[in-house]
Amino acid sequence: MPRGDKSSYTDKQKRMAEHIEEGYEKRGVSEDEAERRAWATVNKETHGGKKSGSGRGTKEDHSPSRKGGYLGGEASARRPASERSASAKKGARARVSEMLPDRPRHQLASRSSMRDKGAIEDRHPL
Repeated sequence: MPRGDKSSYTDKQKRMAEHIEEGYEKRGVSEDEAERRAWATVNKETHGGKKSGSGRGTKEDHSPSRKGGYLGGEASARRPASERSASAKKGARARVSEMLPDRPRHQLASRSSMRDKGAIEDRHPL
């Protein structure tokens, strides 16, 4: 069987690869690269072609699909880095204010200033 021959794959595996490939193309990946990634994902999940031979009963592993879902999609990729950074900083400020709602952010003492005042001790003095 030559490399790239898909005859040993089931119809379900072929449908999976097609669906995954469409998702990559929608994100802006080239057609050839999308096909390569799609079949790599199918192989990782289903452990290769399933039509004949031993190992047809091995369970599917869906972790590669979840991994792809965690990665950023089109929306964040289109935004410039400065905008993404601003969003991250805004989120961090919101989390800090949730933890300490009674004080404005500019009044929060940093660890270094607290250490200077003796409020906390250094773990490893030099």
